[in-house]
Amino acid sequence: MTQQRVLLIVGGGIAAYKSLELTRLLRRAGIAVRVILTSAGAQFVTPLSLSALSEDRVYSELFSLTDEAEMGHIQLSRSADLVVVAPATADLMAKAAQGLAGDLATTTLLATDKPVLMAPAMNVRMWEHPATRRNLATLRADGVSLVGPDEGAMACGEYGEGRMAEPQAILEAILKQLAGAGPLAGRHVLVTAGPTVEAIDPVRLLTNRSSGRQGFAIAGALAGLGARVTLVAGPVALPTPAGVDRVDVESARDMMAACRAALPADAAVCVAAVADWRPDEAFGVKLKKGRGGPPSITLVENPDILATLAAPSPDRPAVVVGFAAETNDVEAHAQSKLQRKGCDWIVANDVTEPGVMGGLENSVMIISRAGTERWARADKDAVARGLAQRIARDLT
Repeated sequence: MTQQRVLLIVGGGIAAYKSLELTRLLRRAGIAVRVILTSAGAQFVTPLSLSALSEDRVYSELFSLTDEAEMGHIQLSRSADLVVVAPATADLMAKAAQGLAGDLATTTLLATDKPVLMAPAMNVRMWEHPATRRNLATLRADGVSLVGPDEGAMACGEYGEGRMAEPQAILEAILKQLAGAGPLAGRHVLVTAGPTVEAIDPVRLLTNRSSGRQGFAIAGALAGLGARVTLVAGPVALPTPAGVDRVDVESARDMMAACRAALPADAAVCVAAVADWRPDEAFGVKLKKGRGGPPSITLVENPDILATLAAPSPDRPAVVVGFAAETNDVEAHAQSKLQRKGCDWIVANDVTEPGVMGGLENSVMIISRAGTERWARADKDAVARGLAQRIARDLT
């Protein structure tokens, strides 16, 4: 499955450090990143850091025989869906506006036939200078889009407009630019994530250890492939992934209602750890200890969200994916769940493995009627990217 691709040009300036976080966010969203690092940018961030985060080599030299043999500057300029300049310094903007081509970055900008998004970063006086305003007008007339700059304190000690936009804001702008270009463009995907909570009384509740990280990562990766994503999230303290519409819920019944309201959808990915049971009646006041011992609480079954979404109906998504968090006989339990729920495939994992439940890594197997795929343990962002691409493959 072809990923969306960004060519990131890192200019010189203290804001270059933000390019590291931007690269991480792009990869987390499932977007491939190739980096051109200017000689000025290399004074602030290293090629090694950008290479490690982008999972690709970093390009710097226009006249490198090796670079030109492997990826010539013309091919490099057209190898991505979008060219992003962050930080876009006053110098880079001026050269781009005038069509200069003295190094790899400016030559690439002149040779590209792809959209260009710039994130300006400079001193407030430089930003307000008439020359910069003229260059800005030229770039806009040429079709270059901008994100930022922001207003605030600067490294030079002055205050004003000129700060580079934050990486999350740049990511949002990139996703808007890429909308309609990815393999899931025009598709709507429903994702559930996190735990649900069932009230016993106004203070106590039934819940589980789910952190929501895997579901949130999947939602972000699907958005990175161009999908419109509705994320129905239980109570977790996680930031909303870029480009994702989030609906917060608490109980399983709340989540069921939110999922129904989100339909129709092309795919549903049920990652949430939904409580199987709830108290048949929540007490209206906090329960107190008494001589009669602990209270008796009767449990009743919660609605089955996965089975409901997978059941034959006019609104059934074309692809319905369930998750199975197991502590033993993982594959057997997952195969049984696949049959009971009627979904298309199950992502199963062993939550007794250290660092999985509530942690940053996951080790999964994909159970479908075609068989079982075992994936190597990886961070949850990498797992999310793989699952998003598989969903895209099944939908296209």
